[in-house]
Amino acid sequence: MSRRANGGTTTAGGGSTSTGNGTATTVDKGVDFANYFCTYAFLYHQKEMLSDRVRMDAYYNSVFSNKHHFVGKTVLDVGTGSGILAIWSAQAGAKKVYAVEATKMAEHARELVKANNLQDVVEVIEGSIEDITLPEKVDVIISEWMGYFLLRESMFDSVICARDRWLKPTGVMYPSHARMWLAPIRSGLADHKMSDYEGCMDDWHGFVTETKSYYGVDMSVLTKPFSEEQKKYYLQNSLWNNLHPNQVVGTPAILKEIDCLTVTVEDILKVEATVSSTIIKEDTRLCGFGGWFDVHFKGRNENPAECEVELTTAPSVDDGTHWGQQVFLLHPPVRVTEGNEILVNFSMSRSEENHRLMNVDLAYEIKVSSGKMLPPVRNKFYIE
Repeated sequence: MSRRANGGTTTAGGGSTSTGNGTATTVDKGVDFANYFCTYAFLYHQKEMLSDRVRMDAYYNSVFSNKHHFVGKTVLDVGTGSGILAIWSAQAGAKKVYAVEATKMAEHARELVKANNLQDVVEVIEGSIEDITLPEKVDVIISEWMGYFLLRESMFDSVICARDRWLKPTGVMYPSHARMWLAPIRSGLADHKMSDYEGCMDDWHGFVTETKSYYGVDMSVLTKPFSEEQKKYYLQNSLWNNLHPNQVVGTPAILKEIDCLTVTVEDILKVEATVSSTIIKEDTRLCGFGGWFDVHFKGRNENPAECEVELTTAPSVDDGTHWGQQVFLLHPPVRVTEGNEILVNFSMSRSEENHRLMNVDLAYEIKVSSGKMLPPVRNKFYIE
């Protein structure tokens, strides 16, 4: 998960950011801090991320297996949190590390740096990356900026801002590349969520009847908006889940590939893709789609990593992460079988109400073995 404010055309002090449709949303600093920054000021939350072995191992191995990127170099850690990446950078041989943190976690990071006798190398700076000033350009930018389904929380904007302001023309990004994935899944959660929604509506109808009977007021005019409200809550919000690999019923497809050295904020305001997947399970239920990401530490073409490292959040038996996967459930599920092809049109953009949250439009068509295309189905989801 990420720890930083939106960058690009927005600073942590407020401003306007494009919503991807030509309009602008004002981002209030106080509201943004209350909704986002403050979470990462707690050691409890930092511990959750520091306990993620997949996350920790990937960053540790990427740094210490590629010391040539760090020895004698200047490093910028964007969203340092507890300071762990800055400390590793210094231990790998960096001559100077700027560790930038927007929350009061900076005080803990400063103490941790001092306790590890690295205060002469690591300088912790409290402030947003959009607002701070460094005395020099850096050779490496390292950051753990990834949110749920990669882009939720919009922290990558700040990393791009840091890159454009402070990375030398020959500099290296850690991580250097990222990808978003989507795959058909089966899950009992679809049935549970539909049952919860139906139970909620049954309770509402009982409430309407009792209110009319006891108090003489007919509330039925509110049934439709209540239904829409609860449908969004139970059926249209994506879910965090740690999927088992056996729940993936079709071939995964890449929705987007990102080169962290060249991508712009405009490139990630909206993710659109048309992809296909082939069902690999015989006679199963298509209950939805699972989304995840991976990032890679490859260096750059002119200065490649000696040992490339991958951090993946794909469904796994033993190597789950705190990111898990984002699950988009279908109501109702449909029967599919091995060899069926699913064509997916996917679009994800930022919520106009909160730039850190995402809206997803997902349409799919199923091509059965005879070649016949079943009618398309369109869904709207919210990553909140």
